[in-house]
Amino acid sequence: MTASDPGAFSALLDGVVNFLINGVTGASWWQVVLIALVLTHVTIASVTIYLHRHSAHRALDLHPIAAHFFRFWLWMTTGMVTKEWTAIHRKHHAKCEQEGDPHSPHIFGIKKVFWEGAELYRAEAKNADTMARYGHNTPNDWIERNVYSRYSALGVSLMLILNVVLFGALGLMVWAIQMIWIPLTAAGIINGIGHWWGYRNFEAVDGSTNVSPWGIIIGGEELHNNHHTYPTSAKLSVKPYEFDIGWMYISILQSLGLATVKKVPPKMAFGDVKPVADEKTLEAIIANRYEVMAGYARELRVACKSELAALKARQADASVLKAAKRWLHRDDDKVPPAVKPQLAQARAEHPVLDKMVTMREELRALWSSTNATREQLAADLQAWCHRAEESGIAALRDFSIRLRSAHA
Repeated sequence: MTASDPGAFSALLDGVVNFLINGVTGASWWQVVLIALVLTHVTIASVTIYLHRHSAHRALDLHPIAAHFFRFWLWMTTGMVTKEWTAIHRKHHAKCEQEGDPHSPHIFGIKKVFWEGAELYRAEAKNADTMARYGHNTPNDWIERNVYSRYSALGVSLMLILNVVLFGALGLMVWAIQMIWIPLTAAGIINGIGHWWGYRNFEAVDGSTNVSPWGIIIGGEELHNNHHTYPTSAKLSVKPYEFDIGWMYISILQSLGLATVKKVPPKMAFGDVKPVADEKTLEAIIANRYEVMAGYARELRVACKSELAALKARQADASVLKAAKRWLHRDDDKVPPAVKPQLAQARAEHPVLDKMVTMREELRALWSSTNATREQLAADLQAWCHRAEESGIAALRDFSIRLRSAHA
């Protein structure tokens, strides 16, 4: 081509401009947006299935082909190193909401964790003690040492180039979405909101919450209270109305022989009602203690509703009980100091609720006791059931009878 061939030069220039604008695919803007959402969803699935449930908690084993796909994908789309992510997450569970938790909103504040969660992650990744203590049993093969860990920024750089080649200028938008997706959803929403706001199925030892009952956008990680209750479970949904899309993907991988599930949430079994609770009953109750306490919380709510109805029928003031009802089933250390006076007043004014709260703590002592023998705990359980069934409180009686039908 020469300067005397302006038509060819113009055609070349048009081709270059068209490539820069549309890439090799020529996809429309809505198609690019759709593709970006699919790509980020694959990244979320990789985090929850590979990094979280497989690497950090060993809740499932992945076939080497599946594990390496996820590892490669995360290198390309996030630059995260398996050992770093795994170690930081394990430390989070070990130090949850205490000094040393790498990203607790109760330590750093919700705003910092939500907006700067990725920075907290990067800071903790430089902690050699964290890596040594919590980073065991993570990949250490040739490609990990010489590519994925050594050049963690190379993958996202290649992803940028690939996006621009495929989608032109819109590829920059796709790449930007990919880069903010995990810091926003995993670091911000799950690590922040998941320990700050939401509903709780179980009275886990920490303040974890379920952000949403339908775990789709963040791969099932929305069910964070369930996860902290059963951290080694490959399945995060526990209630009939909850949905964990990550578990759906794991089930598909397992059907294809690419995954082996090692553990799911325990499910309490019931049979014939025994004349008295025995050591087998005790074993079942301790193994399913979170589910037991969730069931007790339901009975407390029923009793509270009945008390509120009685107050309404008498046209009496129900404001104290309304303020206290959401805390009646909570462990004492989870009740805000400002609420405790109202809680004490509600218990003083409602003997039925006071009795149920007292017996809740006595029931919880069965698995929190550290010096009682198995025989003594079984005797304590028998005595608890007797008191519950002789209390004159229907909710307590029915709950105790159901406990006597539990078996491992």
